[in-house]
This record gives sequence, C-alpha cells and structure tokens, in this order.
Amino acid sequence: MHSSIVYTRLPAAALRCDCADAAPFGVADLHEAMGALAGRQTLMQPGMRALDHGLRMAGPAVTAFCDPGDNLMVQKALRLAEPGQVVVLSNGGGRQGALFGEMMGTYVLHKKLAGVVVCGPIRDVDALRAMQVPIWSTCISPSHPERRGPGAVNVPVVCAGITVHPGDIVVADGDGVIAIPPRAFARVVEAARARVAKETAIIAALKRGEHLYELSGADAVFRSLEVEERQTDWESDCERDRDGAVGNDIGDADHRQTR
Repeated sequence: MHSSIVYTRLPAAALRCDCADAAPFGVADLHEAMGALAGRQTLMQPGMRALDHGLRMAGPAVTAFCDPGDNLMVQKALRLAEPGQVVVLSNGGGRQGALFGEMMGTYVLHKKLAGVVVCGPIRDVDALRAMQVPIWSTCISPSHPERRGPGAVNVPVVCAGITVHPGDIVVADGDGVIAIPPRAFARVVEAARARVAKETAIIAALKRGEHLYELSGADAVFRSLEVEERQTDWESDCERDRDGAVGNDIGDADHRQTR
C-alpha cells in the first residue's frame, strides 16, 4: 500500500466558479454571508495571519499535506497549481521544517498563482515581503526542512482549525482566511453583496449624524432583555445602598471589596 498519494486535478465544480466575483468583498463579509454555523466552520483560526499589510487573494485551493519537518509535497503542489489558484499547505500545525521560502515565492509570482496559505512555518520573510508574495501563515521559523515524504496533494487537509477540500474557494485579506465550498459560492457571493449594500446605507446614515445603536438594531435587542437602566452613576448608587436605599447588589459587593 502506498504511503503517499497525489491527485492531479481539482473537482470540476471548483473550476466553474468565477473567483473574481469574491474580489469586492472582505473575508468578514463572506464569513457573515455564510451564516452562523457554516461561517464558523469555514473560517480559519486567528493565528493564520497575512505576512504583510494590504494583501488580498481569492482562488480555488490546491492542497498539500506534509509530514512535520518535510516539504516534499509542497514542491509537487506548486508544480500542479495553475494561474489564479491558491496553494494551501499544512503539516498539521507543526513549527519545525519551513514549508515555504524565497525560491518558492519567486515561483508563485512567476506562475501567477493567486497566493499561498500555510498551516506551519515559513521563512525568508523579509524577501517575501519585498516581493509582495500574497502569503498567510501560522508561524515563522528558518528551521531546515527535509524532502522525503510521505504526504499527499489535493486531498482534504486540516488548516488552522478547519478542513479545506481541494477546490474550495479560498479568500484571504487582513482579517484572515475563509474556505468556501464551490457549491455554496454563488449563494455566498450574493448574500455578501446584499450585506455590503445594507452596510453602505448604514454608513451613509452615520455620516448624516444618525446613531449606530438604532441603525444596527442593538436597541431592539436591548429592549427585549428588559435591562434596568438607572439614571445615576455606580458610585452614587452604592452610596445610597449603604445608607439603606435599594441598591445594585453586584455593584455594592464590588464596591465593598475595594474599600
């Protein structure tokens, strides 16, 4: 039985998605457009960060899983990736054996790949920044990598807390990285478009002097909680309670502890 496997093609559904449709929207917009549950299931953990400011990308994922300390399958994934695609690399989150560096960054730019996502270490970061390689990673380490395998290409990989499937539409910006299943891509883009239109109207209203508290709907939620509002300050309320007035139990307890 083979210990490594490589699939040379992406699912057809991924290739039918026009990733340029995601370009006008930030990761936050797409995350919210996915819905509460799916949005969390497709958003990478906050430790996945852009190497530099102002980086953005969108494209179908070419995935590679590498044994910790090894980057052989990275080489194969880069060789298979086509212009406009995103290479998603994972060693399970290990911090040894850099998965990506300057020579690979040069290759990514030459092939016109959309970008790179790395769950694991990268190195040569000064050179990568100077070249403006669109790359996101979980850590930086110059640690020497091996090229021995085993590993896999274009299989589902766990990357910063989520599962990325080959062909998932990966979108990244300064907020983070999201991986959208191709079957949901068109719906998510339309929902993001509606969300952006709504927020554009709210921003215009804020500039006219209206209040975010009402525009966002926070006031309605606040009213539904039946929160008690007292037209005084905390210190005065505690003082009245000590003098026998009805006070704020929690606030009074805190007050006594600090006296």
